[in-house]
Amino acid sequence: MKNKEIQELKIKTLPELESLLKENQNRFKDLKFNLAAGKVKNVTRLRHVRRDIARILTFINQSQTKKTK
Repeated sequence: MKNKEIQELKIKTLPELESLLKENQNRFKDLKFNLAAGKVKNVTRLRHVRRDIARILTFINQSQTKKTK
């Protein structure tokens, strides 16, 4: 994820982040399945998607923390 994409994540609302999280989780699940089946040769895509999921979860947690304060 590039800096521009990270800045866009900061702007998104909580429902948008949650839908983006579900999309990335589905993408990760599909990549893992295809890796096991031998269809995926580029393993770094798994790493990038997993890190994107972690970033999205971080922004979700930050937005929930702001609401409670």
